[in-house]
Amino acid sequence: MTTEQTEAAAPEREADIRQFVIFVCDSEVFAVDMTPVQEIIRVPEVVRVPLAPPTLEGLANLRGKVLPIISLRRLFGFAERANDDATRALVIDLGQPLGFVVDRVSSVVGVEPGRIESVDALTVTVKTELLAGMLKDVGGYPMVMVLDFERLIGSEFAAIAAMSRSRNAAAASSGMVETEEETVTDELQLVSFEVAAQEYAIPIENVQEIVQFPEQIVHVPRSEAHVLGVMTLRNRLLPLVSLRCLFELPAQAADERSRIVVVRLGEMSVGLAMDSVNEVLRVPKSAVDAMPKLLAQHGDLSEIAEICRLEGGQRLVSIISTDNLFRHSVIQEALISVAAMSDEERNDDELESEALTDDEEQVVVFRLDKEEFGVPIESVQEIVRIPDELTHVPKAPSFVEGVINLRGSVLPVIDQRRRLGLPTVVRNDRQRIMVFLLDGVRTGFIVDSVAEVLKIPKSAIEPSPCLSVEQARLIGRVANLERQHRMIQLIEPLHLIAEEQRDELLAALGKQ
Repeated sequence: MTTEQTEAAAPEREADIRQFVIFVCDSEVFAVDMTPVQEIIRVPEVVRVPLAPPTLEGLANLRGKVLPIISLRRLFGFAERANDDATRALVIDLGQPLGFVVDRVSSVVGVEPGRIESVDALTVTVKTELLAGMLKDVGGYPMVMVLDFERLIGSEFAAIAAMSRSRNAAAASSGMVETEEETVTDELQLVSFEVAAQEYAIPIENVQEIVQFPEQIVHVPRSEAHVLGVMTLRNRLLPLVSLRCLFELPAQAADERSRIVVVRLGEMSVGLAMDSVNEVLRVPKSAVDAMPKLLAQHGDLSEIAEICRLEGGQRLVSIISTDNLFRHSVIQEALISVAAMSDEERNDDELESEALTDDEEQVVVFRLDKEEFGVPIESVQEIVRIPDELTHVPKAPSFVEGVINLRGSVLPVIDQRRRLGLPTVVRNDRQRIMVFLLDGVRTGFIVDSVAEVLKIPKSAIEPSPCLSVEQARLIGRVANLERQHRMIQLIEPLHLIAEEQRDELLAALGKQ
């Protein structure tokens, strides 16, 4: 071959060179074609996903996008080991970005075609159908296995590869809830909360949302002690009023149970600071009495308009009238203070963001283990305490914890932890039963705690990665609140009970 022919052939050889990432997992050395590798990152913090394959570490936030993190050690059956400074995640995009955790990344190398061999005659610890070939004498290793991640993903998540999810059933379920709500006219729905060990409630139609106590509060100069200050809630100023001070009760520092109940008063909103939020009550109007006139005429007690009698009169809940609350001098001061601050500090962008209410979804956020989940607020019938004892139903499905009497009706109760394959915990005061209407049957689900009612921008919601058939049905979307460092998995209430389990439930209740 002449010099000219050699020089002409050189660019062709360079064009044939393929780039590979060399990495180590357990005692094995692997390679992956560089083409689908988006980046190599440190292993991020993850949110655990119930009903997902055991190989899934969880979901992580990667610059505003949800990224599933998968353990290659688990996938290959290698022994577990803790991540260290060398551990990395290879972000590979083959239609859906996925992060694969490896022990360490060795190098990125260029390989000529002559150094790539088939695996037909090779026997290794990894299934050969998951290998695309072998590399000879690259990166300081005599032999390196080339993983075919497309086959690997197809093998691990084959059940969901061609799955398409329909929202029609969920929409129909939501419509069923609304239809029943319209027919119930002799009941009140109340959000109950505690202040100094006394239980109060506000009609749910007056509650905009419930949020956690803010880390920072801007104090308003020369304001009364009742006015805690101002917090920022989605680019708008919200005045905060302490009900403890308002009711002349001893002050108490906020803790992890403290909540802010956002109440709409006229054209403005006010945040009422509570010691804790208890539950959503659905009570018959016959159990509600007007406040005794002697007490109602006493000073500012006029904001408590009615008393609700529960549990045979053993439990009394004071119902606060938001109309009377609005006329309270302290509330007026708080509204005037925030209005003045708004005039000085608000800009056009903030005003525009307030008007974008159609671009938000309102969800009830609850916790299971260390993770947060959300359901549409309209799907929740009510939220109640767990009674001291649940009645066991003979021959009931294993997922049914028992039944309770809810205002004369039998309510089957399911432990949400057991339903999602999470370890069970001892009953405690923070747990609640969330009541849903599923195929015409009211069903309660025990959760670790109900955290808040939250408005989430639709721009922060995206489809949940398809990880298993059941998981994709139940958790179809995820809210990635990047600024708050939160990821809330949004549950489709229709799929809280698998279809094949509903007949069992109906049979146990004698409603077939």
